[in-house]
Amino acid sequence: MASPNAQAAAAYRPMDQRLAARMLRLGTETAFEVLARAQALERQGQHIIHLEIGEPDFDTPSAIVEAGAQALRHGYTHYTPSPGLLPLRQAVADEMHRSRGLSVAPEQVVVTPGAKPILFFTMLALIDEGDEVLCPDPGFPIYESMIRYCGGTVVPVALPESLDFRLDIAALQGAVTSRTKLIIINSPANPTGSALEQGDLRRIAGIAQDHDLLVLSDEIYSRMLYEGAHHSIAALPGMADRTIILDGFSKTYAMTGWRLGYGVFPLPLAPFISKLMTNSNSCTAAATQIAGIEALTMPQQPVTAMVDEFRRRREVIVKGLNSLPGISCRMPAGAFYAYPNIQKTGVPSAELAALLLHKAGVATLSGTSFGPAGEGYLRLSYANSIANIEEALSRIGRVLGDVVGK
Repeated sequence: MASPNAQAAAAYRPMDQRLAARMLRLGTETAFEVLARAQALERQGQHIIHLEIGEPDFDTPSAIVEAGAQALRHGYTHYTPSPGLLPLRQAVADEMHRSRGLSVAPEQVVVTPGAKPILFFTMLALIDEGDEVLCPDPGFPIYESMIRYCGGTVVPVALPESLDFRLDIAALQGAVTSRTKLIIINSPANPTGSALEQGDLRRIAGIAQDHDLLVLSDEIYSRMLYEGAHHSIAALPGMADRTIILDGFSKTYAMTGWRLGYGVFPLPLAPFISKLMTNSNSCTAAATQIAGIEALTMPQQPVTAMVDEFRRRREVIVKGLNSLPGISCRMPAGAFYAYPNIQKTGVPSAELAALLLHKAGVATLSGTSFGPAGEGYLRLSYANSIANIEEALSRIGRVLGDVVGK
């Protein structure tokens, strides 16, 4: 006769049988998986050049660090209102006016621990089972993950290389149905580094207005634009009341570990997003919010210097990639990603990314990490030193010399 423990073990259902069905729809962000694999190789003694993770390799500016430290010393160690401290929300509203010409009330701003909650809360607040969301392909993978988790249907819209990876507006128009609820745009974009032009934004705005749609505009890289000025679709006539702006501090101020982001919402939607904050995180860390005020109000020279350095690295990596066999690469307009076409190598994206990691010690991401349209591409983050970028290009060239044309 089996022991009581054995009987209990036999009766125990595996956890995957206990999970809610929605958990099986939840995706991930491949950059962190590749980072973990790369770090495992480093522990084994292999030297890895990291071009996979989307994180500035700069320290947070000292004025921001000091503001956060002083906040902790002065008692900012308690709860704050769920949507954020009023002075930070006002600073965000002021930044919206300064950078985008928008008239925003602090009541429209919700501060979150990082910008991803803005994606999650927007989907939870707006998307019902079967609702359709139009999103870029290739695009940030958490868009698709959150849409599916909330029961929505992902409708990918192409970013063709022939359009410099800008959104195909004709395809967007053709994808709208009676079930469409939301359009997601991202400019400058991850993974392609592309930026939408004002004409693109006007056409997207027209589609949204014609079909009574909301737009989630991911503007997390808005300060990392190499030529011209950033334009927000929210600033176009009739769009302020149907646009959600996602932004934050991680990229612009090298504050990835501080976890500080925000959304700017149409006024009627903001209280519901705030309620989701109350139910999930209660609030964002108080001292971090004080640091955010300093970031938005201090002299912006550290941001300018960082973007200037990224501009120099962009030139190096794009020129180097275009010199390699089987690879061509367009010049990104913003962010800090190169998105080379590798189709002429004859090697699938995931296979080449794995080969570069294990044979060359260069961590990159397969384009398929960002959607089916990413096949035939890699994403390389140039948030690394020029010396390391040049060494990575040399290593990639040696690997490609062994595989291209064979």
